[in-house]
This record gives sequence, C-alpha cells and structure tokens, in this order.
Amino acid sequence: MGKHILTINKEAKSLGMPWEKEYGYAQAVKVENTIYVSGQISHDDRGNIVGRGDMEVQMRQAYTNIKKVLAKYGAKMENIVDEILFVTNMDAAFAAAVKCRQDIFSGIPVVASTIVQIQRLAFPELMIEIRCVAKV
Repeated sequence: MGKHILTINKEAKSLGMPWEKEYGYAQAVKVENTIYVSGQISHDDRGNIVGRGDMEVQMRQAYTNIKKVLAKYGAKMENIVDEILFVTNMDAAFAAAVKCRQDIFSGIPVVASTIVQIQRLAFPELMIEIRCVAKV
C-alpha cells in the first residue's frame, strides 16, 4: 500500500514580537475553521511586559493580545471554545478572574476552561499565559 501524505493548509499570524523568530513559532495557526492561539502573555505592542506583580493587569493584557490575534482572522472572543490558563499563583488568578472575565467576554464566558498553577513561565516576571482554541 502507498503512503498517504496529509497536506493541511496552515494560515499563520504574528504579532511581530522578537521571540517569535528567536523561539520559532506562530502566534496563531488557522486550519480550516479552527484557530489555535499560542499562549498569550502580558506584553504591549513593543514586547514590554506590563503589570509586573499584578495578576489582574497581566490577565487583562494577555486577553487583549488574544483579541488582537483573533482579529487578524476576523474572529472575536465569542469564537473561543476552549482555553487553558497557566498561572504562577492560583489564588491571585481566581481573584483577578472574578474581577475581569465578564468584561473580557462581554458577559458570562461560554467556553471550556482549564486553569493550572505552574512554577514559572517563559519570562520570570510573568504570572499568567493563556492558550486558546477558537472556531470560525
């Protein structure tokens, strides 16, 4: 029997961050009607980390970056179907989530969600990274 080679069309997007090329990845990849968003952190448009020591500020900025990535595909927060939050402090993350998730999702989020506490993230000052999958 011959080998079948599966070819998939990947539409990758960038936010122009220096670590995208250094590490070697896309901020998001769309395959058919699914957008896979890489873990988003609390950086501004220049790549500076914002909200050092403040989980709520970092959470809001990570979601802001998710919005920017999704917009590149014409998608919105409502298109998110699954998310994973990686946090360095679970208590701070829960407190921040209670304050801001309804704002971020324009109401009660309708999304499968997992939150995991980890030891550290890519940059030591980071407190949260959010990865998600959206459908369009």
